[in-house]
Amino acid sequence: MLNQLQSHIPDGVWPTMVTPFKENGEIDFVAQERAVEWYIRHGVDGLFAVCQSSEMFHLSLQERVKLASFIKEKAAGRVPVIASGHISDDFDDQVKELTAMAATGIDALVLITNRLANEDEPDEVWKANLEKLLSRLPEDIPLSFYECPFPYKRIISPELLQWCASTGRFHFLKDTSCDTDNIRQKLEAVQDSSLKIYNANSATLLETLRLGIAGYSGVMANFHPDLYVWLLKNWENEPKRAETLTNLLSMTSLIERQLYPVNAKYYLMLEGVFDNYYCRVKNHRDFTATNRLEIRQLHQLSKQLSGQFII
Repeated sequence: MLNQLQSHIPDGVWPTMVTPFKENGEIDFVAQERAVEWYIRHGVDGLFAVCQSSEMFHLSLQERVKLASFIKEKAAGRVPVIASGHISDDFDDQVKELTAMAATGIDALVLITNRLANEDEPDEVWKANLEKLLSRLPEDIPLSFYECPFPYKRIISPELLQWCASTGRFHFLKDTSCDTDNIRQKLEAVQDSSLKIYNANSATLLETLRLGIAGYSGVMANFHPDLYVWLLKNWENEPKRAETLTNLLSMTSLIERQLYPVNAKYYLMLEGVFDNYYCRVKNHRDFTATNRLEIRQLHQLSKQLSGQFII
């Protein structure tokens, strides 16, 4: 029965992984394996592979499938892996993409909310398209949602989310509303269901943890995931330190407005994980000397904070 479908999606920190490339433009799987080890070593609870941070809109379906399979293999059961790669406009192409991704053995298949209706179409169209899609997807794999900002951001209404939760098929929502009230309403809508909500926003993270969200899934876990891990494990027992750290994480998260994901790749170079900061979605040559200096400063600050908060 669909309402008995089980998943193993733990609470905690889920980085939206970035993809390393070789100088010839191919995916660098050697660096990708180092990245998997780096994330796990820093205490993350799961890996969100093949997402916008992974440059999925600039990867072929073959590359997306191979990347998800590789990350799942290298994680080796230590943490669960979820993936999307759901980028097409055409319905049949979406079914093809998602079916191929489901076959990789990932722990949950992520649907992109803006792929289910055009920006000017109402929720009724979105729901009808989702119902049609659900009838074509394997029933034995847990499903998830991602409110991806590209090509436009479609935030799921609490009412629609409640219906999705009632199907028993959805277990993870990466929320990008950056709105505490919206998240509160969503939490109320999915209470007593298997659907968990993960906040992508650093500024509202602590406040929404108090409301009951399951964790964090955002780009800053590509910079200092251990600090987010500490926050999620200690915010209840050490509220004052948690507030101090949240203030710092909120301010450092503004680095996302720089040349992301190039800057995250440069940070991972400083960590000895990536060999370069080549990118498909952005021109790495636009990453200036000042940009690199800012990331080096962030790297030093992150290490100092780790020394203060991580025992």
